[in-house]
Amino acid sequence: MKYYENNSLIIRSMIRSDIEKIMKGFAEQNWHKPNELFEGYYTCQQKEEHIVIVAEVNHQVAGYVTLSPSSSTGPFASKNIPEIVDLNVFIKFQKNGIGNKMMDVAEKIAKVNSDYVSLAVGLHYGYGSAQRMYVKRGYIPDGSGVWYKGQLLEQYAQCANDDDLTLYFLKHI
Repeated sequence: MKYYENNSLIIRSMIRSDIEKIMKGFAEQNWHKPNELFEGYYTCQQKEEHIVIVAEVNHQVAGYVTLSPSSSTGPFASKNIPEIVDLNVFIKFQKNGIGNKMMDVAEKIAKVNSDYVSLAVGLHYGYGSAQRMYVKRGYIPDGSGVWYKGQLLEQYAQCANDDDLTLYFLKHI
């Protein structure tokens, strides 16, 4: 399904051939992502368990984001609030509004079934651009504090500042 098209940017549903293109995009950045992750995203989309949104610029995959109909972990688990998960725009395509456009699409889809949408964002500097974008888009921390590996992190608990250290946000859409 095509959600958006303007000039060289197309935002659409994931197709199987995107898996190889996404893997190539990460390899070009020297990031290791397991192929199974994207096979899983595609399978979940085929089963209508997730929506996988892909941005394409001049026939090149520029990024993707997934939308889950409901959070499975975190403060919104089992509350039927859609969750935006794993937003990525490849470095060579960043700073062109592609992440925001994918977020527009994800929020519009989420709005069909909910007045709210949630997400979790990592806390280390690698997530800095995403943190700023989410706040500018009206996402507000839910107030539950920091989560680590899907569990609420108790005060003064030890953790690593890795991709599993997150803060949950909520937005009224």
